[in-house]
Amino acid sequence: MKYNQIIGFLLIFGILIGFSILNAPSKEEREKEKAKKDSIENVKKQQDSLKAVAIVDSSKAVSSDTSLVATTNNNSVIVVDSALVDSTKALTYNKDGVFYGAMEGTDTSYTIANDVMRVKISSKGATIKQVRLSRFLSWDQRPLEMYYDESNHFELSFLTTRSLVKTSDLYFEPIEGIAPGDSVAKVAGDSMTVAFRAYARDAAGNNNGAIIFRYVFYKDTYRYSFYIDFEKSENFIPAGTNLMTLNWNADLERNEKSIDNERLSSTVYYCDSDEEVDYLSERKDDEENLKYSLKWVSFKQQFFSTTLIANTKFTSGDIKSYTRELNDTNYLKTMSASLSLDFVQGQDSSISFSYYTGPNKYKTLRAYGLGMERQIPLGWSFAPLAWINRFAVIPVFNWLESYNLNYGIIILLLTIMLKLVLFPIAMRTYKSSAKMRILKPEVDAIGKKFPKKEDSMKKQQATMELYKKAGASPMSGCVPMLLQMPILIALFRFFPASIELRQQSFLWASDLSTYDSVLNLGFTIPFYGDHVSLFALLMAISTLIYTRLNDKMMGSSASMPGMKTMMYLMPIMFLGFFNSYASGLSYYYLLANLMTFAQIFAIRYFTDEDALRAKIEANKKKPVKKSNWAKRLEEANKARSAQRK
Repeated sequence: MKYNQIIGFLLIFGILIGFSILNAPSKEEREKEKAKKDSIENVKKQQDSLKAVAIVDSSKAVSSDTSLVATTNNNSVIVVDSALVDSTKALTYNKDGVFYGAMEGTDTSYTIANDVMRVKISSKGATIKQVRLSRFLSWDQRPLEMYYDESNHFELSFLTTRSLVKTSDLYFEPIEGIAPGDSVAKVAGDSMTVAFRAYARDAAGNNNGAIIFRYVFYKDTYRYSFYIDFEKSENFIPAGTNLMTLNWNADLERNEKSIDNERLSSTVYYCDSDEEVDYLSERKDDEENLKYSLKWVSFKQQFFSTTLIANTKFTSGDIKSYTRELNDTNYLKTMSASLSLDFVQGQDSSISFSYYTGPNKYKTLRAYGLGMERQIPLGWSFAPLAWINRFAVIPVFNWLESYNLNYGIIILLLTIMLKLVLFPIAMRTYKSSAKMRILKPEVDAIGKKFPKKEDSMKKQQATMELYKKAGASPMSGCVPMLLQMPILIALFRFFPASIELRQQSFLWASDLSTYDSVLNLGFTIPFYGDHVSLFALLMAISTLIYTRLNDKMMGSSASMPGMKTMMYLMPIMFLGFFNSYASGLSYYYLLANLMTFAQIFAIRYFTDEDALRAKIEANKKKPVKKSNWAKRLEEANKARSAQRK
């Protein structure tokens, strides 16, 4: 026995060693992993150098003539090599640096317009301060602008031989596309290039290179190109510098009627290099430190978004979404991103990006092939919901839209089509309900036969035996309902996210993408609101009627009074939720309920319940064949009873 144990332990040990050898990484894999770690470490060192420069500048502390020492927030010490600095001066933000000549100037604004938007660019930082979408208005009929109080902050941060440069502090001069005195430059032809330049200077004050921000706008599109060009970068960027940082921060403008719903739909989305899309929490302040490469980052609102797309990739990023305490109802949310990117040193280096600033329309975003359409909440986390919306609801909706119909009529036609598709399921559900209603007197009789609590198992067995003989099943009505649930949930996601419904009126609703108000209360009712939405009210009333009708159809007993009460409370709870939600969704559910009533009465009219009752009686007389599983279960119960005796 001892020898067997020893041999067993040796075999287990040998298997473990063999497994570790077989799964050990190859030489090529080890070299690749080492290169990856070295690259990450190099990026981290350069990021720490940038942070150290900022800390040194804020404290004005220089430790020696050969290096700069700074302490970070976590009390770790960062040393910046003196090769990056003039040994007689401290590293600073631009001051006394190679771009000192661009530190002073006049902040001038320039506006570029195409067919769909107007973009305002400031000469300070050569950054976009505001984007106005020409074909849209805000909920209160103001021009639709993306940024609150023009607070869109964008800068490139990098080390030079004498300073840390932040382009937001530099004054750029226009060199292409905009003539002096132009108030608005319009895109002529297919495209238009606008460029701004800030010069680097040597110790004698001579031009020694430059940084250029270049924008290319196109005639009829929300996407535009953005390039950062470096002239003679070897004169002012140290050799070995291969990391730069883009800092982007923006306060977003409120554009929808319900600021609460708009905030709950606004956050930062991002896509990694493998085209996996994710996002920060929409319901609370959130941030992420992303250690992997990114393809794009987007500041997304309910119906609009601004997306920065790297033509190659961002190596990493820190992103954040939060709400500031501002007593201004036009302020929506604040979003920020700090993105690291690779820089390739060369005679004339360039980094290229593109922007998308426009509506979150599925067809438009899908056309770019970057996964940007996943910002539209169509139920992506559960594949069947996304499939229903992508391959059924959206194509049918777009087809109906092509006939230039009112969107209320489009929702009506879409509901009719869905009800026709689901009619076989509704028919099966009704027949199941009719069988249960016919069998209800016999089920009640079984309940009277076994009134004691300890006889509940016998009561259940007798009830199931009755259902089996009659060819009925209490679950047969539930399964069709479960099959309908993905469609109902898919439409619940589709209507509030559909920009097509935005500011489209129907009957008393002026905007189907937000709530309709027929009465302002002047005070707020908890869990309800300060107004009355008529579509939500009618939807709740119709749901109550449907619940009552369904209760009578199913012939349910009072054995579950708690569940019955809950069924009647649900429509009232829905009223509080839908009162401030998209009226297009409440209108759809109202139509669905009304058409369900019509289906029920039509099915009842054409269904012969006497024939159905006769069929049930005929089924009872037929011998019921027990399944193998039922036989084994019965034998096990008999054996258990015998053992107890």
